[in-house]
Amino acid sequence: MESCTSKSNWLRTTLAYDQLIQKQAPQVDLTDIPNEAYTDKESPPDLDGLDSLDTLFKSGPIRERLLDVVVGLRTPTKVSRIADRADCDTETARDYLEWFDEMGMVHRHDGRPVRYERNDAYFQWRRIDQFREEYSEQEIVDALADTIDEIKAYRTQFDAQHPDEVSLVDATQEQNLCTEAT
Repeated sequence: MESCTSKSNWLRTTLAYDQLIQKQAPQVDLTDIPNEAYTDKESPPDLDGLDSLDTLFKSGPIRERLLDVVVGLRTPTKVSRIADRADCDTETARDYLEWFDEMGMVHRHDGRPVRYERNDAYFQWRRIDQFREEYSEQEIVDALADTIDEIKAYRTQFDAQHPDEVSLVDATQEQNLCTEAT
C-alpha cells in the first residue's frame, strides 16, 4: 500500500514540479475529495437547498456572467454563442469581449464572424501573481527545493525518471512481497 501511495504522491509532486518549472499554475482536481473531508459525525451538504445551475449562471452582473463564460472557452467561439451562454445581447457581449481582449484575457480571432477564446497565459500569469502576493520569494524557493528533493527521493525509490515509467501494479506487488518476506 505504501508503494501505491508513494507513486501517487510522486505523480502529484512531479506534476507540480513540472508546472512550476513551466510557470503554469497547478491544476486542482475538484473531484478529489480528501478522506478527512467528512467524519462519521458529519454528512455531505444538502444539495437540494442550492440554487439551480440555470439560476446561478443567469443571475448577477453581465460582466461576471461573461467572465464566467470566457473562463470556460477552450476554442475560438463566436460572439453570438458567448452572448447566449452569458444570457445577454450580442452587442453587450462584443463590448465586454473587446475590453477583455485589451486586458489580455482573451485572444481575438479576426474574420467573419469574429471569434474569441480564453488566453491561458493570462490566467497562468494571474495565478503566479497570486502566489507572489501570498508567499515571500524565500517561501516559494523553499517549497520548490522541497518539491525537487521529493522528486529525487521518488526517482531513487522507484529507479525511474518519470512516473509513467513505474507500474503501479508492479510497485504494489513488490511492496507486498517485501512485506510478506519479513
